[in-house]
Amino acid sequence: QVQLVESGGGLVQAGGSLRLSCAASRSIISFNSMGWYRQAPGKQRELVASTTSGGSTNYVDSVKDRFTISKDNAKNTVYLQMNSLKPEDTAVYYCNARAALIMGITRDYWGQGTQVTVSS
Repeated sequence: QVQLVESGGGLVQAGGSLRLSCAASRSIISFNSMGWYRQAPGKQRELVASTTSGGSTNYVDSVKDRFTISKDNAKNTVYLQMNSLKPEDTAVYYCNARAALIMGITRDYWGQGTQVTVSS
């Protein structure tokens, strides 16, 4: 089974930076896309950033120009560089990998999550 392990979360002051890592148990080039989601108490889980196998990226408006998603195929790892962090960025961040099973049908895999807390 596919395993995704996140790391890099922690406590940081507003304006600070963190880099999250997501290590996959198999080649990430086998996935159609990979991304980062987050969920805060009382809020719906949202897609923060994603990257496709073709290299395109997408970000939720609230993190544009502050967060950057990247990947190292040789290390089977996806990163999320988070700069200029704000208290509203506080959430559990989850790594996601999406694979195609049958034409037009996909399967999602999830990491266990890593806590990011930004103090004001």
